[in-house]
Amino acid sequence: MTIPQLASADLYAYIAGIIRKKNCIVYAINGIENHIHILIHLRPDVKLSDLIRDIKLSTGQWIKIHQARFPMFEGWGKEYGAFTYAMRSREMLEKYIANQREHHQRQSFEAEYKHLVEIAGIDWNDNRLT
Repeated sequence: MTIPQLASADLYAYIAGIIRKKNCIVYAINGIENHIHILIHLRPDVKLSDLIRDIKLSTGQWIKIHQARFPMFEGWGKEYGAFTYAMRSREMLEKYIANQREHHQRQSFEAEYKHLVEIAGIDWNDNRLT
């Protein structure tokens, strides 16, 4: 997956629209070429797996329509990560998401994700990054 920086703002706005149609609250969306972060308030009647499926399907179709802007995009990965947070952490997470480009100059996505998964008590498997 490769998301060009110049086309990312429109993609993120499209994703925000999908999330809002589910009556969920979008706090932040940002990323780099190989992954995105989305901070939302998920309504209790919305299944996370359904929301992610809808985002991947809808954006995949949208990207195909705008293929010239996403020439290296080969599709979303099979997996995704989801973590809960305390509302008191929201501002910190919004800043973290806003600064993805700078953050990943210091730590790779792979190293960070492995660390988060291990903190959550889940055994690491390299297939989680496919």
